[in-house]
Amino acid sequence: MNDLEGALRQAVAGLPAEPPAAAGEKLAERAAADGLLDVAYAAVDSPLGPLVVAATPRGLVRVAYTEPGSRDEVLEDLAARVSPRVLEVPARFDEPRRELDEYFAGRRTEFDLPIDWSVLRGFTLKVLRATADIDFGELRSYSDVASAAGSPRAVRAAGNALGANPMPVVVPCHRVVRTGGALGGYTGGVERKEFLLRLEGTLL
Repeated sequence: MNDLEGALRQAVAGLPAEPPAAAGEKLAERAAADGLLDVAYAAVDSPLGPLVVAATPRGLVRVAYTEPGSRDEVLEDLAARVSPRVLEVPARFDEPRRELDEYFAGRRTEFDLPIDWSVLRGFTLKVLRATADIDFGELRSYSDVASAAGSPRAVRAAGNALGANPMPVVVPCHRVVRTGGALGGYTGGVERKEFLLRLEGTLL
């Protein structure tokens, strides 16, 4: 080992095992200032398990239920669908975290978070915009949502669009049920759908 290699090894040995949080925040600020940050994300705890919440400068683009080891899949999907310039920036999510906490505590009935709809297209966009207008404590059928999206007969397509909802909870696809009252499916599993409907008082 030469003198240069020895000096480098000594320098590396003196570095902290993980970068301090402040360094990560400064990196995010610099990336944003240089136009290199398209998608910021953060982990958020909830009664339904950990969430990954992501946003562009326009607004929210993702609220994802995560299981152990699945966060990387969410980030890869964001990179593919939105932009590969994705960075964890927890400080940017104080407001989403607060609103989600208030909702799960029963103190909030609507979200005031801006949403970036630009990543959605066609009928899926129409269905999810119609779904975003369903008020707390109300239920709609898949047929209702299809009609509101302009295609009353496209019930199955409406169900597929709801199943692909990238922002569950905030865009309340849990408020859409089958005609007759059966719950139907849910992107996070029926148990989570039941929890949300009980929280809102529409499932006894």
